[in-house]
Amino acid sequence: MKNNMKFIKIESFQNDPLVKIISLNRPEVRNAFNPEMISELTELFIKENTENKSKLIILKAEGKVFCAGADLNWMKEMVKYSLAENIEDSNRLWNMFEAMRSCQVPVVTIAHGAVFAGALGLLSVSDYVFAEESTKFCFSEVKLGLVPAIISGFISRKIQDAFYRPLMLSAEIFKAQDAKNIGLVQKVYKNTDSSNIEVSEVVNHFSENGIEAMKETKKLLNSLLSGQDVAASKILCTRVISERRVGAEAQNRMKNFL
Repeated sequence: MKNNMKFIKIESFQNDPLVKIISLNRPEVRNAFNPEMISELTELFIKENTENKSKLIILKAEGKVFCAGADLNWMKEMVKYSLAENIEDSNRLWNMFEAMRSCQVPVVTIAHGAVFAGALGLLSVSDYVFAEESTKFCFSEVKLGLVPAIISGFISRKIQDAFYRPLMLSAEIFKAQDAKNIGLVQKVYKNTDSSNIEVSEVVNHFSENGIEAMKETKKLLNSLLSGQDVAASKILCTRVISERRVGAEAQNRMKNFL
């Protein structure tokens, strides 16, 4: 794992090498995904899983917004790609979420500001999610002529259809308490001037747990979920988004939005 990653920041919590803090670090574009950030996150979680040295991974973000989803300038460029190239690119995004979901180390995410579109996928593959009480959430894809296709394969394993279906179809903005009520968020915290306070609270939730016990529990839970045909879901989800994002509706709506 590189120590000089460009779009994510890696540090230890209070010099404890067992607790790793990963920060999305593109605040100038609301920490939106681009191919490099996707590659860095995928590499990091695969490495964490193979090295098996950490007790806890905390995912957070720099700046005023947790993540705005995919970088629309990058998505607009997809119109120049063939369908096969679009599917390959979509596979890389799926692989990022899957690397995070299947990582044996417990993953805790701290969200703030806004969590839109693909960023909700990060919450869906986290084991525990904290959200600042004023955080706004939105499956915003349909407003841009897109489909929340990749993340739907993970969201559908996290929360019930009755909760995510109306939110994906309406693209309405919902609040942190609403996200907690449907199971996307586990704890809502109040805003504070010191970002380290909520990190400390997160660590305290897990500090007394057995490292191997947590990892074996996560492995067991992932195995119980594997009864679903994940491979078929991947093929369907990556094809749907690949076809939509090169379409005229999506391209025009993204252009108008930008």
